[in-house]
Amino acid sequence: MPIAEAVMLDHWSEVLQLMLPGDDIALLRRVIDDYFAPSDAIIAREPFRIPDVFVSDMDSTMIGQECIDELADYAGIKPQIAAITERAMLGELDFESALRERVGLLAELEETAIARCLAERIVPMDGARALVATLKAHGCRTVLVTGGFHHFADPVAEQIGFERVIGNRLAVHEGKLTGGLVGAITGAPAKEAALREEMARHGDNAVSLATGDGANDIPMLAAATYGVAFRAKPKARAAANGWLDRGDLTALLKLLEIPEHDWVAA
Repeated sequence: MPIAEAVMLDHWSEVLQLMLPGDDIALLRRVIDDYFAPSDAIIAREPFRIPDVFVSDMDSTMIGQECIDELADYAGIKPQIAAITERAMLGELDFESALRERVGLLAELEETAIARCLAERIVPMDGARALVATLKAHGCRTVLVTGGFHHFADPVAEQIGFERVIGNRLAVHEGKLTGGLVGAITGAPAKEAALREEMARHGDNAVSLATGDGANDIPMLAAATYGVAFRAKPKARAAANGWLDRGDLTALLKLLEIPEHDWVAA
């Protein structure tokens, strides 16, 4: 490909900034994947700047686990539920139907299993706290939006530092899961709507960052200024204009050219 300029960023000797004429993003992606894989990258038409809004998926993005799969282990059915989760994240199953099916299989599980699962299984992804804290310190609004459940997302958001949480609610009766959900489902349309709602509050020139890994993140990733697929399924990666295949979540701070002395320690 023709290159107008290629320089290493001042603060990050491992980040190569390419300036290219033309607008063939598909070709650029192929070249990067052919010659630099595994890589972390963002492709943009405008100069980079710190986003006004950061909206992120939770499971396998801000945390290293799929909560419903781990919770299913306490019911002795993790392989069954994990197989459905994998197909849903690959985009092979309708998300809402797959979610209702998996939640239905958890009927009669003791509610106390949620707290045990949180304590024993759920761990923030490397770099998650530093990413969120640093973006907030630079005036960025942070939102955690998940197809998972508030039972997990609320404490995870508090632990990592998100300011707003959007997710689904498990129905509980007499200390046990009923196998149902309370209220509307947070899926792909809700994730995109959350991003657009937050963007509207910041005006026409707002810049947004979104991260996710699965098929239900695709509309959100596509709508963001910087839609970054984190260790993602193929369809989600193809829909995003950025990806993290190599580093942890602090790679985003490097790509946004935030020097490490400006990072907020987690």
